[in-house]
Amino acid sequence: MIKLSIHKRFNLHLDKADEDDVVLSIKKNSDFVGANLWTLIFAIFIASIGLNVNSTAVIIGAMLISPLMGPIMGIGLGIGTNDFELVKKGLRNLLIATLISIVASTIYFYITPLHDAQSELLARTTPSIWDVFIAFFGGLAGIVAGTRKEKSNVIPGVAIATALMPPLCTAGFGLASGNFYFFIGAIYLYFINSVFICISTFLIVRFLKFKKKHFEDKNYEKKVSRYILITVVIAVVPSIYLAYGIVDKSIFENNAQKFVNEQFQFKNTQVVNKNFKYSTKGNEIDLLLIGYELPKKAIDSITNQLLRYKLKNTKLQIRQGLNAKQEIDFSQIKASILEDVFKKDSVTQNRSISPLDKPIPDIGQELKALYPDMKTYAISNVVIHQLNAPSNDTLTMMIASFNKKTSASEQGRLRQWLKSRLQADSVQVIIK
Repeated sequence: MIKLSIHKRFNLHLDKADEDDVVLSIKKNSDFVGANLWTLIFAIFIASIGLNVNSTAVIIGAMLISPLMGPIMGIGLGIGTNDFELVKKGLRNLLIATLISIVASTIYFYITPLHDAQSELLARTTPSIWDVFIAFFGGLAGIVAGTRKEKSNVIPGVAIATALMPPLCTAGFGLASGNFYFFIGAIYLYFINSVFICISTFLIVRFLKFKKKHFEDKNYEKKVSRYILITVVIAVVPSIYLAYGIVDKSIFENNAQKFVNEQFQFKNTQVVNKNFKYSTKGNEIDLLLIGYELPKKAIDSITNQLLRYKLKNTKLQIRQGLNAKQEIDFSQIKASILEDVFKKDSVTQNRSISPLDKPIPDIGQELKALYPDMKTYAISNVVIHQLNAPSNDTLTMMIASFNKKTSASEQGRLRQWLKSRLQADSVQVIIK
């Protein structure tokens, strides 16, 4: 009973659309002609503007418009159904879409007056393990939604999550600015996303047992199967190798970050810049320090801790003193100082401020204008100790003297004015 209940709840064959309709829909979305092509170009310009002005909302809007998912899912479907023509069509359209996207974004970034690399753009230059997971699970969600009778808002959500368009725009920025590192990193991310979306599409197609295409000529069928296998190997093997590198790099960076945070806690020495360099030949942690120089004994002791953080074959490079002076970027120091200031401010704001710590402004000129007969005054925040109660009260107390006797109503008005002017909860006025 329980087994049947679980099977029914997780059964992907329920609400499955007609197989021919699904195949026809994916084939149609694989084409890049007419409206699809112009939609892609407009979406590229929108995404490029969003990356240029660092607007997340604009980038999300462009990803919703983008039709890039179509040919990738077409390739996955073609591989899963042994349809080599669909695989070729998907690859051809994906290549055309990729080239047009890069050209359009390069043109935009070449003519735009804003040439700074913003945070949204920089985030698309180096793929992480999370990008692989997002592409894979996003692709699974996309193809599952595409095989349903009733279409939902899953496909737009997948388009946002897998983020195929921003890397292409970043590649265009790399070409326009002559930054080859940005171009390679962005294309790398785009390739990883595309391959894992394709793999997830293939898995769901096979799980749902879509009909494979059969040919009367068995020799031709074997040839098609061989071509598809070669295509899969060419695409998947490099992506698995690259994905392994991404995982290894992410683990190294997390361990390196933990190492620096825990081992470089010094009162008079601070890390103002850190750079984690990943390489298959050997990693490096490059640190720039300011403040008191760490002695060699302390550096050797810290270096010996690398193995404890699983940082084997990692070189620790520390620059300080004379070696650091030529490398120091004062903007880094300013950012580091501001970070500490904001941390202290947040701690201070979280604490309740005592009325005793609240400064009292100089109100002498205002009192002179409002009360010409006032001779002297003294004002302070004081604590009233209650001998028979566990807590104490705080109030603002004023002692004043006048040339002539003041009435009770005038004293009341003075008290109310002081409460309003000083924004005090409680005010006491004593007239000598």
